[in-house]
This record gives sequence, C-alpha cells and structure tokens, in this order.
Amino acid sequence: MLLKKLNSFWLQKGIKQKVSLNRAFTVIIFSLLIWSSTSCQSQHTNQLKMESSNNLDTCIIAGGCFWCLDAVYQNMEGIEKVECGYSNGLVKNPTYKEVCTGRTNCVEVVRLFFDSSKTSYEEILTVFWRIHNPTTLNRQGNDVGTQYRSGIYYTSDEQKEIALKSKSAVQESLLWSDPIVTEIVPLKDFSVAEDYHQNYFENNPNQPYCVYVVGEKVEKFKKLFKEKLKH
Repeated sequence: MLLKKLNSFWLQKGIKQKVSLNRAFTVIIFSLLIWSSTSCQSQHTNQLKMESSNNLDTCIIAGGCFWCLDAVYQNMEGIEKVECGYSNGLVKNPTYKEVCTGRTNCVEVVRLFFDSSKTSYEEILTVFWRIHNPTTLNRQGNDVGTQYRSGIYYTSDEQKEIALKSKSAVQESLLWSDPIVTEIVPLKDFSVAEDYHQNYFENNPNQPYCVYVVGEKVEKFKKLFKEKLKH
C-alpha cells in the first residue's frame, strides 16, 4: 500500500522528487537497521554487566601499610577494584593524620572487590598470609603502631569460617615459625581513605617507600603466584 501511494506521488511530482523520496526511504530503512543493531549490542552489554555484578563480592583485610596490599592485589586475577581505607577503631571516618597518632585504634585496610567466578576468598587469603608477616603484633617492618596490625574483617558467618580455617591451615603448615597474631573479627565502621592513598604505588613508583617496601612485596607476589597474575 505504501509503495503504491509513493508511486502515485512520484508520477504527480516528477522524477526529481521520486529520486529524493527514494533516498529518504533508503535513509529511513538504513537508520532502522542501525538502531536495531545498536539496541541488540546494548542489551548484550547490559547482560554482561549484570552477570559480572552477580559474581562480584567484597572482603576487607589488613596487613601493614595499605599501599602494599593495594599494589599487590591490583595485580591479582579476579580483583576488579581495590580501595584503601580505615576500619575497626574508636573513630568513624577518621583522617590519615588522626589514624597516624595511634589514638583512634583504626587499622589501615583494603577493601577488595572480586569476581568470584575468577578467584575466591580462600585464594585471596592464601596470598594474604604470604605477602605480609602475620606474626608481628602491631607492626610490619619499620611501620609500628596499631594502625599496622594484621587483621581479617569478615562480613558474614561464611567469611568468618573460611578465615578461621585458613589461619589454622597456615599455622599447621609451619609457614611461619612464630605464632600468628592476626585478628579475625567482624568488620566495623569502614571508611574510604583520602584520594591520594588510592593506587599510591602506581602513581608514585619512584617514591623511596614504594621502591624499597611496596615494590618488594609486589615482586614477591609476582614470583610466588605467577598463575594468579592478571593477563
């Protein structure tokens, strides 16, 4: 019916108008095809994002200066995002300056967002026990204070059970000769640290602490866990 009306119109208006309408008709059809293709791609992308978010989980751990853990886990397959922050102290939303006084009892932590289809909480803890010293109370190397204590801060009974079993396995393996002092307690009052602490190693690779402390832990991870490196 549409073509008959167009043909009648073309006969009345002449060839030039027919050519113009032909072109317009072609443009409309082409635009519809593009829209259909884009819509399908958008639906596919949204579906992938949904599937990814369904697999996304979080955990929070502490093992000395959060710059070290941040840098290490940025390289681990399955870790989607790392946030440096503070938790389990006497003050909510403390500043870095306040935490450094030691009076807040807050601990420097990292919150890991991980894809459970690519890695697991158990694997994250396997790395955790090996890239810091869990036997030194309130201390990692020359970093001394309660903010540098070793800790696992669970958010569910399942995480608690996994963490306790992981700790027992490490103790039985005699990986460390001294007793493990890592606290395993519920998460309390997590807050994200200041922007300049995020991705600190990546943004400050030539800073002396990054070269001699953070860099050493990153290299240790790469050496011990080659199979867990991001591709």
